[in-house]
Amino acid sequence: MKDLYPSRAKEEKIIKRVDKTVYSKEKIGNYSLDEKELEVYEKNGFIIIPEAFSAKEIKKFRQELKQLELNEKLWKKEEFISEPNDNKLRTIFNQHLFSKIYKKLSKDPRILDKVMQILGSDVYIHHGRINVKRAYQGKSFPWHSDFETWHSEDGLPNCRCLSAWIMLTDNTQFNGPLYLIKESHKKFVSCKGTTPKDNYKKSLKKQEYGVPSIDAIKQLSKNDKLVSAIGKAGTLVLHDGNILHGSADNISPEDRTNIFFVYNSVKNTPVKPFASKSPRADFLCLKDFKPLKVNKD
Repeated sequence: MKDLYPSRAKEEKIIKRVDKTVYSKEKIGNYSLDEKELEVYEKNGFIIIPEAFSAKEIKKFRQELKQLELNEKLWKKEEFISEPNDNKLRTIFNQHLFSKIYKKLSKDPRILDKVMQILGSDVYIHHGRINVKRAYQGKSFPWHSDFETWHSEDGLPNCRCLSAWIMLTDNTQFNGPLYLIKESHKKFVSCKGTTPKDNYKKSLKKQEYGVPSIDAIKQLSKNDKLVSAIGKAGTLVLHDGNILHGSADNISPEDRTNIFFVYNSVKNTPVKPFASKSPRADFLCLKDFKPLKVNKD
């Protein structure tokens, strides 16, 4: 298969995106995006939707996270990632496989109606994760494109994928919110370097490969394109798989916690990695390609 997005080479290059951002404008259900919202997503590479989930629902999701965090058996699994400098929880991967509540959430029409509309097909979950950025301890993450890794190390051929995530706590300017570069999804940064063996074991705590240079960031963030995804708990954010994003340290006295589901089109299932001798661990690139069905209740 032709590599449409070559990366991890001798030099960095910025190339034009080949794939569409929005594959269909046809409404899937009652919670699909309207024409104006689709235009925002297509232009900027993301959309922020306040009050998508109620305070009661958020409370339930946070209580469920606490139960998973207290489960000693789960801590033995690869899906549980600690902070770089201590043993406190940083990320739980594939929360929907450990929790009926999160599994149901992954198929909620408030999310899936929008996702299937944007990607123009049935979808499955490439992986899920809950990121916890601890008060005054949660560490930063550098600018990167998720798709660069999913393409290079997981073998996703095209950027027909996106992240849908919900703020489980308020995301403020002080607690390490996600930063995005508007319109950066329209370009692909072919990063410099060679992928080390089992790179994911280090990159999940500190990413060093597949990271754009400061020159690339300067070029793509011109004209006031840096934005922060801030909002109240219950806010839903959708962002394109290729948009450049990162986050700062949490310097506030409050935790910042978000729950993510990465959706991929069933027409874009992984092949051999394009810039790695072997694929990442299965928990980062799930192999259940069965289309998700929207919850009706």
